[in-house]
Amino acid sequence: MIGYWGKDLRCLYANPAYQEWFDKEPNDIVGIAFQDLVDEELFSMNEPYIRQVLSGEPQRFERTLSKIDGSEGHIIGHYIPDFDSDGSVKGFSILASEVTVLKETQERLKLAACVFENTLDGVLITDTDGIILSVNPAFTEITGYSAEDAVGQTPRILQSNRHDQDFYVAMWDEITTNNRWSGEIWNRRKDGDLYLERMTISMVRDLEGEPVRYVSVFNDITALRRKDEHLKHLAFHDALTDLPNRTLLMDRVNQKLIDSDRKPCNLALMFLDLDGFKAVNDRFGHNVGDELLKEVAKRLLALVRESDTVARVGGDEFMFILNNPQGKAEIEYVANRIINSINEPIDVYGESLHIGASIGIAMFPTDGDNAVDLINNADIAMYGAKHLGKNNINFFTPSYGVIKTPGKN
Repeated sequence: MIGYWGKDLRCLYANPAYQEWFDKEPNDIVGIAFQDLVDEELFSMNEPYIRQVLSGEPQRFERTLSKIDGSEGHIIGHYIPDFDSDGSVKGFSILASEVTVLKETQERLKLAACVFENTLDGVLITDTDGIILSVNPAFTEITGYSAEDAVGQTPRILQSNRHDQDFYVAMWDEITTNNRWSGEIWNRRKDGDLYLERMTISMVRDLEGEPVRYVSVFNDITALRRKDEHLKHLAFHDALTDLPNRTLLMDRVNQKLIDSDRKPCNLALMFLDLDGFKAVNDRFGHNVGDELLKEVAKRLLALVRESDTVARVGGDEFMFILNNPQGKAEIEYVANRIINSINEPIDVYGESLHIGASIGIAMFPTDGDNAVDLINNADIAMYGAKHLGKNNINFFTPSYGVIKTPGKN
């Protein structure tokens, strides 16, 4: 808006832009008093600037005004004094430039900058050559690299070498095709620690559709992944001994049975029940009993091969998967080693404890072709061993474990 007002505050000129704001033709504005054109509130806001411009001082101010259609517009106003030949002020020009779009853009930029600076997600911006142009504080918090460290470098400073070239080729194919890639990637902090991040890389194009920037937004999910892995571990392992539990044992037996369809093999399942454990637990308490079970687990683990599995399936019950044994002689040898190891005194909290073990054995494929039958038959054989007395092993037979091989007493 451009207008001219005399020192009596009557309009002497108004351009067509006034109509948008005041719904009056310029000719209707000429001759009107300033305070009659605007409401009382707006006049009181402008009055200090009017006094200053009439005293000969140019004025500049910013203001948000309501248009006649109810919308709001932001203006930058200039009051420019007009001097008479004698140096007195005879009036002033008004130049009011609407900068609503500019102001809204500035506000959006401020908001974007605020988000950039305060988001907990790391943000990294590169040019089309991969040169880092900007990073936010969260980037520094996650990676350990300051803005000074990173700007001018490439994202290769974060590379962990955990991914092969095919991984990065597929990533950039996705970005080129769909303007975006999202996924999980291992990177390396400044101090050398590896971390897992969930990342989105977006391509920014100009008005002609040409790439001008790449924006990477990421967050560190290492702790979350470790928590997930820990929960998964707890789901398949005994909380006290950290041995596989019954669920994982069943899974491994089933997997070996599936593999046997491709490559025939033998399996022996040993069901082990501790002799005398209840008496120790009752006499010394659960804390001693728990430590005893931990020591038994360590001794059992020392006896297994990499291809074998030892699991805790109950209070004082353990199971072995002996993979591809070379006949009963090897199975008996391993079973006797187990009993001899457990027969050795176990020191817990200054007490020398003595326990034994009864072992029942079922073999694949002769004693069952599925995990449930094999475990049940090994359990039956174990109770047969207990009936024979402490420290015995017993092979399953349909007639309830009549074949036995005594352990070393």
